[in-house]
Amino acid sequence: MITDEMLTGRSDAHLVPLCGPHRLQPEAAQAFIALQRAAHIAGFDLQPASTFRDFDRQRAIWNGKFRGEWPLLDHASQPLDATALPVAQRCEAILRWSALPGTSRHHWGTDLDVYDPSRLPAGQTLQLEPWEYLPGGYFAPLTAWLTDHMAEFGFYRPFAEDRGGVAIEPWHLSYRPAACTLERLLTPEKIISSWQGQDVAGAEWLSAHIDTLFTRYVSINHGG
Repeated sequence: MITDEMLTGRSDAHLVPLCGPHRLQPEAAQAFIALQRAAHIAGFDLQPASTFRDFDRQRAIWNGKFRGEWPLLDHASQPLDATALPVAQRCEAILRWSALPGTSRHHWGTDLDVYDPSRLPAGQTLQLEPWEYLPGGYFAPLTAWLTDHMAEFGFYRPFAEDRGGVAIEPWHLSYRPAACTLERLLTPEKIISSWQGQDVAGAEWLSAHIDTLFTRYVSINHGG
């Protein structure tokens, strides 16, 4: 049973080790290992860049971007000065690339970001930006292979299309059998509850607009 604490990243009791520091739910981990083996046969070194991310880590990312301490990008992946933006524009700029604390799919243990370290050019740091994965990028062959084969192992891309909310994330895979159930459990009320007693930057404005933000940035995959 998935509790509200697991759903919002405040518990990791639903996870098992994957490799190194990475963790997923048991079924998602088994499915990824099978996908990884198939990718290896096809000539790819499929590795997780990020798996489970807890509430505190997501809060640190959010607060860092809100306060101008972390890089913030616009729709064209160009730098923004967060502190020069009104709160509403600042929050929506962050939501383009980063989830609210308590809403990240990485909390669930069903989702992960992937890459192929063997295709990363020497001296290049992984950016997790679309240009790396789209045609012409060094992970484009991996993207194409995953598009053709990931569904065989239960995975899909929740952010494959730009619907005017979250930017496309070709690197983000989700284990559909578990994730689609968890999507339906998350509500605006549970998100607000997870913020109680926590330092979430912009919480007053976010709380006042949570229903609209939930529809645009959180629940976009319900039913899929």
